Amino acid sequence: MNTIETTLRSDEQAANQYVKNVYHATEKRNPHETEFLQAVKEIVDSLVPVLAHQPQYMESGILERLLEPEKVISFRIPWVDDQGKVQVNRGYRVQFNSALGPYKGGLRFHPSVNASIVKFLGFEQIFKNSLTGQPIGGGKGGSDFDPKAKSDMEIMRFCQSFMTELYQHIGPDTDVPAGDVGVSAREIGYMFGQYKKLRGAFEAGVLTGKGLEYGGSLARKEATGYGLVYFVQEMLKDNALDFNGSTVVVSGSGNVSIYTMDKAMEFGARVVACSDSDGCIYDENGIDLDTVKELKETGNERISAYLDKHPNAQYLEDCSQIWSIPCDIALPCATQNEIDEETAKTLLANGVKAVGEGANMPSTNEAINAFLDNDILFAPGKAANAGGVAVSALEMAQNSGKLMWSFEKVDARLQDIMKTIYQNSMQASSDYGTPGNLVAGANIAGFMKVADAMMAQGVI
Repeated sequence: MNTIETTLRSDEQAANQYVKNVYHATEKRNPHETEFLQAVKEIVDSLVPVLAHQPQYMESGILERLLEPEKVISFRIPWVDDQGKVQVNRGYRVQFNSALGPYKGGLRFHPSVNASIVKFLGFEQIFKNSLTGQPIGGGKGGSDFDPKAKSDMEIMRFCQSFMTELYQHIGPDTDVPAGDVGVSAREIGYMFGQYKKLRGAFEAGVLTGKGLEYGGSLARKEATGYGLVYFVQEMLKDNALDFNGSTVVVSGSGNVSIYTMDKAMEFGARVVACSDSDGCIYDENGIDLDTVKELKETGNERISAYLDKHPNAQYLEDCSQIWSIPCDIALPCATQNEIDEETAKTLLANGVKAVGEGANMPSTNEAINAFLDNDILFAPGKAANAGGVAVSALEMAQNSGKLMWSFEKVDARLQDIMKTIYQNSMQASSDYGTPGNLVAGANIAGFMKVADAMMAQGVI
């Protein structure tokens, strides 16, 4: 072994030990936050080659600072239901990192929301936002409120109470929330109205995902799903594959899933399955997307009602069974950790060729390793599902200039952004010794931009 190789090996050992120490310190400080620790572990392990080659990041404590949110806000949300009974929920906003711009990230309304989930989402958002190339930092928020089975008036009263607590912490140049699971244009509208009343001003740029009538952007609704397909298509093309003629399974049936299916079908794919939290449908002739849209966008019904119009389709009561359906391309768009190691093995046994994450962290670390170890093309969520926040940033730009761009202009910008994210992730993976590994490449490309900005701004 020559002197250079010995030095590099020594540097990597030092970086590896540093990463272990930082992770263990984070684990000790956040012992019960399993989702957050999972996200941290997946990212920091891939940064060892970067830290070995650029030790100034270690010397400046970049990881230690990056793993601790700049602010964590928790608050009580009292509201009155239709029976006149007072209900109380818990709200969160984690403002994780503002090195690149104002905090940016969605609000999630779901019973599972807790500090760990909001922190994992906010941490991932730092890297995702960095990858878009837009001037936005990382944040996330939400509540354990469940919008299901609530009336419009109950949802309005909850959103108004939520914003009454949150409004003092956000602003167009401070923190710009958007929608996520359980938060659609309806909820954004109620929150925007309350913010406007409390502030006494029309500040369009304070929220994204707004209605088109009051500052929203064309193509925002479609952006995450379309962006996922644009990213995966680049990955497929690089490996002599294509959506055209492929069999595709998409979990979920919400906004991301619907527009993932829409664009995949436009590209020639046969999408045969989708799901909701109750179960999944399998239609070997190809999903009728108009029926899914009617059920979910118009009627807010369960996916099982698909069989009323398509009796030849099959319904499986366990939504996880969707991953037992053979496919060429799997696109998990439902929720975190829906694909574990055993599920990954089932997909492998059924001949899957590519996996693209539309949800946030839908695959466990063990599942990701199973895909990578078997040379399956894998598009990680922080890169592949960045289209939504990318177009949110474009909505902010339109609000700032008091403009409204055409659908075609926004969609063209989205395609360019997703292609650039893919290229930058591939380049980073090659530069740091893991060619073709988009997990490592996305983590590294996202990290370096944030780290350099933090270095330039000093210890703050």
